[in-house]
Amino acid sequence: MEEQLILEGVIEDIVFANGENGYTVCSMQTEEEEVICVGILPGIHPGESLRVVGSWVTHPTYGEQFQVELYEKSIPKTVQGIEKYLGSGVIKGIGPKMAKRIVKKFGIDTLRIIEEEPERLQEIKGISEEKAQSIGTIFHEQRELRRAILFLQEYGISPIYALKIYKQYKEQTIEVIKANPYRLADDIFGIGFKMADQIAQKVDIHMDSPHRIKAGIKYILNQNSNNGHVYLPKKILTQECSELLQVPGELLENGFLELQIHKQIMQEQLQDEVVVYLSAFYYGEIAVARKLLDLSQHCQEQDDSKMEEQIKALEQTQNIQLAPNQRTAVREAVKNGVLIITGGPGTGKTTTINTIIRLLEQEGCEIILAAPTGRAAKRMTEATGMEAQTIHRLLEISFLQEDSRKQTFEKNEDNPIDADVIIIDETSMVDILLMNSLLKAITPSTRLILVGDVDQLPSVGPGNVLKDMIRSQRLKVVRLTEVFRQARESAIVMNAHRINQGAYPTINEKEKDFFFVKRAVQEEVVRMIVELAADRLPKYIACDARKDIQILTPMKKSPLGVQHLNKVLQEALNPPTAQKTEKEFRTTVFREGDKVMQIKNNYNISWKTFDQAGIRIDEGVGVFNGDSGVIKSIDQDREILAVAFEDSKIIEYDFSQLDELELSYAVTIHKSQGSEYPVVILPIYNGPALLMSRNLLYTAVTRAKQLVVIVGLQSTLHRMVDNNREISRYSSLAYRIEQIHDFMM
Repeated sequence: MEEQLILEGVIEDIVFANGENGYTVCSMQTEEEEVICVGILPGIHPGESLRVVGSWVTHPTYGEQFQVELYEKSIPKTVQGIEKYLGSGVIKGIGPKMAKRIVKKFGIDTLRIIEEEPERLQEIKGISEEKAQSIGTIFHEQRELRRAILFLQEYGISPIYALKIYKQYKEQTIEVIKANPYRLADDIFGIGFKMADQIAQKVDIHMDSPHRIKAGIKYILNQNSNNGHVYLPKKILTQECSELLQVPGELLENGFLELQIHKQIMQEQLQDEVVVYLSAFYYGEIAVARKLLDLSQHCQEQDDSKMEEQIKALEQTQNIQLAPNQRTAVREAVKNGVLIITGGPGTGKTTTINTIIRLLEQEGCEIILAAPTGRAAKRMTEATGMEAQTIHRLLEISFLQEDSRKQTFEKNEDNPIDADVIIIDETSMVDILLMNSLLKAITPSTRLILVGDVDQLPSVGPGNVLKDMIRSQRLKVVRLTEVFRQARESAIVMNAHRINQGAYPTINEKEKDFFFVKRAVQEEVVRMIVELAADRLPKYIACDARKDIQILTPMKKSPLGVQHLNKVLQEALNPPTAQKTEKEFRTTVFREGDKVMQIKNNYNISWKTFDQAGIRIDEGVGVFNGDSGVIKSIDQDREILAVAFEDSKIIEYDFSQLDELELSYAVTIHKSQGSEYPVVILPIYNGPALLMSRNLLYTAVTRAKQLVVIVGLQSTLHRMVDNNREISRYSSLAYRIEQIHDFMM
C-alpha cells in the first residue's frame, strides 16, 4: 500500500476538470516546487490554498503526479492570490480585467466585501446592482460547497461522494447530515445503510434513533429483494433487524408502524402469517395481477376451420410440420388476450412464435417484439427476421441525470404502446417491477404473448413472475413438450431435458457436443479450463477463444469462482504486451482486448455506432446489466476506456466509471441468463447446496449452441441433478392472481 503524504500549496492552474464527477488535474505551487495533482477535487480554483493527502504515482505520458485522496482548501489570503482567484472564472461575469479593478478598489478586504456587502461592488464601473447581487450569491454558494466538503471529509466521506451529497442538499447539507444521515441511503446512489450508519455514529446519532431503525428495516428488505424476495415474513424480518440494529423489539414495532403510516412498507396477513413488503413491490404485484386478468378477458371468437386452413397453408409455405402443442399455441395466441408459452430447448418455441407472427400479420395486426436484455432481443431478431428491442427501449426509458436509480418510462397508461400484439421472449428474466411497468403501457385491446422456459433460473430482480403466472392456473398456458428430431440429435438438448427430469446426463465418447473431463483437484480443474479455452477447443471446432468460448461458474469466489478464473484466463487469452495499454482499477487490471461485462444498468451513458468507414451512423444512451463487449482502447491522457459491445455500440467510460465493468472470460450462471454462446465450459466441483442445484445446471447447459464441456467431479454433477430444491423466493403474485380472478368471477 502506498505511503500517505501531505502537501500544501497554492493552486496555479486548472489543467482539466470534469464538472459531473469532480475529477480534476491541476498544478499546485508548494514552497519547494510546482506539483501536478490529480483526483476528485470538486470546486477548486486558481489562487486557493490547498492541503492535500495522497501518494505519488507515475503517469505513462506525463510522469510523476500526486494522486489526491483527501483535501482541504481555504480562500486566498494575499492580494495577488485574491486577484488570481477572481480572474480564473470562478464567478461568472468576472474576468481578469474586472478582477484587477475590484481588487485595486477593495484590496485584502475584497472577499469579505463580496460575501457581506455585495452591493458595494456597484462602486466598480461596469457592475450593476443586479450583477453585484449575482456575484454575492455565487460566492455564497461556493462557500457553502467548501464548508460542506470539509465537514463531510471529517466523517470519512470521500470527495466524490461529498460532491454528490452537496448536489443533492446544497446549503442544507450539514444540517441534513447532523439531523438524519440515514437520508443518504435513500437519496444518494452508492451510499447504503452501513455507510450512513458509520456517519451517524460520528455525529452522535443514538442507536435507538427512529431514523436509524426505519432505515435499518428498509435496508433489510432491500437486501432481500436483491435475493429475489418480494416480501419477508415478519418473524424473519424482525430477527434480521434485531441482529443488525441491536435494539428492543418494541422499538422495531414502532418503526414498522411509522413506515406503514407513511406508506413506505405494507404489512399484510398472507394466508397463515404476517408478511412485510416494500410498498413498490406490494402495489406492483397487485397491479400486475389485475392488469394480466384484465387483458386476459379480451378474448376473440375465431372460425376454427378457417384458422386451421391458415395454419396448414403456413406449414406448406414455411416447410414445417407443427406438433399438436405448437398448433394449440398458435390457435390460443389468436384467441386470447394473454397467452403464456413455455418449453425447454428443442421444443420449437421459435417455430411457434414465427407461425404466430405470420398468422397475425395476415390478419393485419401490428406486432411488436421485445426481450429483457439486448442479447435476448438480438437473438429474437435473428430467429424471427423482425426487429426486436429491449423492454426498456420499448417503454422509452428516461432518467434523472443525477441518479440512474430513478428511471421512468415515457410509455405508460397515459401514453400506451401502439400495437395490436406484443410478444415478449425470455420472460423468466422479467422481474415484478419491470413487468408492472410493461403492463401499465399496454391497452386492454392489445394481445400479450409471453414466451419463456419456466425451468430456467428466475429473474435477477425480485419476483418469480413467469412461474407465478403459470402456478396461478388462471391464465392460458401452453407447454411445449415434444423435442424435435433435429434437436434430438444434439446431446446438449437431450442432456438438458434429462437434467430437468432428474436423470443424469449421458456422457460417452460418441457424443460430439457434450463432454465431461474428470478432475479431482481444484487446481487441476483450473489448469484444464485454461488449456481447453486457450488451445484445445479452438482447434477442435475452429472457434475464437475470446469471442466464442464462455466459462460459466456457479460461484463468485473460491478458486473456481469468477474472480480467480478471470485473472488466470486473462493471462492466458490476453497477456500483457508492449502494444496493449492497461488500466489498473482497484483489484482489476483492464487491458486492451479484454472481454468485459457491464454489471449495472446505466441509463445515462452515451453510445455511438459506426460503419466500416468509421462514419457515425447512430447514437443514443443506455447500457444494461449483462451487456458484454471487448475493450477497444484505453486512453491514459483523456482518462477514457472504450468498449465495443456485441451490438456494435461503442461506449467511452471515464476512469471513475470503471466500477461498472468486470472481466467476463468467466461469468456466473445467473449472469448468463438470456444469452447463448457457441461453447460453454462449466467447472463442477464442491460448493454450497444452495448453488449446486438442478435448475442452475440446467440453465448453464442450455446456454450452449455447439458444445458443452464440464470439468470436475462426476459425483458433484450427480448431486446437482439430485438437488431439485428450488431457491425459495418469497413472492405472492400467484396468490394475487388467484384471489382477484376468483373475486371477479
